[in-house]
Amino acid sequence: MTLNCIAVDDEPLALGLVCKFIEQTPFLNLAGRYAGAVDALKAIHTQKIDLIFLDIQMPELNGIELARVLDKGADKPRIIFTTAYNQFALEGYKVDALDYLLKPFNYEEFLRAAQKALNYAELINKPAATAIAAESEYTDDNYLFLKVEYQLVRIALDDILYIEGLKDYVKVHLKGVEKAVLSLTSLKALEEKLPGKRFMRVHRSFIVSLDKITSMTKNSLQIGKTNITVGDQYKEPFGQFLGRWV
Repeated sequence: MTLNCIAVDDEPLALGLVCKFIEQTPFLNLAGRYAGAVDALKAIHTQKIDLIFLDIQMPELNGIELARVLDKGADKPRIIFTTAYNQFALEGYKVDALDYLLKPFNYEEFLRAAQKALNYAELINKPAATAIAAESEYTDDNYLFLKVEYQLVRIALDDILYIEGLKDYVKVHLKGVEKAVLSLTSLKALEEKLPGKRFMRVHRSFIVSLDKITSMTKNSLQIGKTNITVGDQYKEPFGQFLGRWV
């Protein structure tokens, strides 16, 4: 599989280096090089681009702004940011970038990020039969994938204790793991993916694994040492679950 790429950077030396790296990578095809995001945007609208190596600090339209413009649709080009400023890492994460290369970077670092893009492209373009099989495996209640930093991490459903919703993130608390897994998604999105027979939303900020509850009342529940209050709007379904055992 070959990925059509463009490189965008207003610094000629940096742009030349990225183009050189693209040209020496067998599964990448350099479809264009641009000194500004506006020119790149025109090219993206006239040809099929799979991957953009994108600088952030540029005049007129910066890399983050371009990424926001493109942040629509499953077939949008994927983005690997190339920048000298690490303070943009969180913004890059929010616009769903595949990776974030901090200048100066070498070919090994570039290749690692490019390989991640190739793996992603192969995953979303796999044959329908494989996709159906993968979906069947998911509906067997085995695992889910969460985006953690710049990669998809496989989480076994059996390991989930409870999920805590924050403003822009969720924290997935796992058994035997002291530090929770932090992912940029919403509690509602996870609620829709998790099997209802195993997980229940009990509060605007909490989803719990039902088989990990160690004690409960009609107003609260305990998972290990953590006490979670049942929110008013969730008391009826939780009460029905509680009623099975009393």
